[in-house]
Amino acid sequence: MTNPTAAMLVIGDEILSGRTRDANMHFLAGELTKHGIDLREVRIVSDDHEMIVEAVTALAGAYDTVFTSGGIGPTHDDITADCIAAAFGRAIDVRDDARALLQAHYDNSGLELNTARLRMARIPDGAALIDNPVSVAPGFTVENVHVMAGVPSVFQAMVASVLPTLTGGAPLLSQSLRIMRGEGDIAGPLRLLAEEFADLSIGSYPFQKDGVFGANVVIRGSDGARVDAAMTRLAEVFA
Repeated sequence: MTNPTAAMLVIGDEILSGRTRDANMHFLAGELTKHGIDLREVRIVSDDHEMIVEAVTALAGAYDTVFTSGGIGPTHDDITADCIAAAFGRAIDVRDDARALLQAHYDNSGLELNTARLRMARIPDGAALIDNPVSVAPGFTVENVHVMAGVPSVFQAMVASVLPTLTGGAPLLSQSLRIMRGEGDIAGPLRLLAEEFADLSIGSYPFQKDGVFGANVVIRGSDGARVDAAMTRLAEVFA
């Protein structure tokens, strides 16, 4: 039985301009791996309505679960909520439960729930709210798409809220072997090993140290016994 699949959509001009380094993909990949969900694709798009709608539509139709990060804050360029609503053909407006969360938070903080902050309570019709214990403003889920903030601490908290609701598969296991030979020397034996263990993922990641070429060979799979067997064979080949 194959594991469920997932994709991630990272939204924001600041990522594509190089101003902000994305940390959310790395975190999500690790969490999904532990949960037995295979992250198959990651896309990064700018704050452009048509591009976001197109990407959400494509990913939601191709994978079991989609996670988005970025673009649900209070400023004019935070357009993700509107794009998600458009992608699923739903209306969007300030929702009472989301507004109540924000009102209580800003009342406790001594700040005004102004028009800009109220934007964060605009939720597509029929969406389920995602808990945000860090800064209160909720994310939301529409069908198989989970819409989350881009701030890493908030994104991580939202992932922790969503993951227990998802059905996972077998966690992905991995082992690695450091081989002090160039990839050109090990490519042939690795190809044969990959054919023999076609149910596993075998990757080669080259490096150079002190003028010597080498590679870290990583074997991944959900069956621990098969991973062990492949690693044993790999060690024998390059002993």
